[in-house]
Amino acid sequence: MTETPRPTPLPRPTSLARVAHILRHLPPSCGPVRLVAVDGHAGSGKSTFTARLAEALGGAPVLHLDDLASHEALFDWTGRLRQQVLEPLARGETARYAAYDWNERRFGPTDRPLPAAPVVLMEGVGSGRRVLRPFLAGLLWMDLPQRASWARGRRRDGPAQSDFWDGWEVAERRHFAEDPSRPCAHFLVRELPTGYEVLPGPAEAATEPQIITQGEGPSAAR
Repeated sequence: MTETPRPTPLPRPTSLARVAHILRHLPPSCGPVRLVAVDGHAGSGKSTFTARLAEALGGAPVLHLDDLASHEALFDWTGRLRQQVLEPLARGETARYAAYDWNERRFGPTDRPLPAAPVVLMEGVGSGRRVLRPFLAGLLWMDLPQRASWARGRRRDGPAQSDFWDGWEVAERRHFAEDPSRPCAHFLVRELPTGYEVLPGPAEAATEPQIITQGEGPSAAR
């Protein structure tokens, strides 16, 4: 595939609605879909930010990669994503995928729909991985350091998930050492006490600082 055009750098200042406006006007990247990834360390706030961005986009569909991963395959979900999601979206069809139940430790039926909307958001650790970048119109990175993200994730999940987190940290550290996403991010998202600021990412190679502040709503909790 040809190299995906980079998003236009965001002006300053603007709102999350402006970020959504820019994403809507990116060239389609997966058939008719503008697939936008929100990556970052576990616990960095991807789910909360993505929910707010989806709202600003008028209810854009969201794919949570936790639904495609499993205890046995924390990062080995690319084939499932390609077959169940990317290929149907590229044809302009509604994707249907099987979601993993982390309590039952099994996948459900392949019946969860993901429509081929103008913008589809995909959030999860590794959503900006190398093999997926040709399908992405944009890549946003939640810019919370690894240690702070993991500490927040452990607090969120409680002592019962301590063993899982021990294994997760090893797997995530290995993944990003081999396939880092942040250097390829178009935008960096930083959490503020009452919202977010969005800055051009390393892929934009901005010549001067540009800050986009979205100051509505409480601080992200995830």
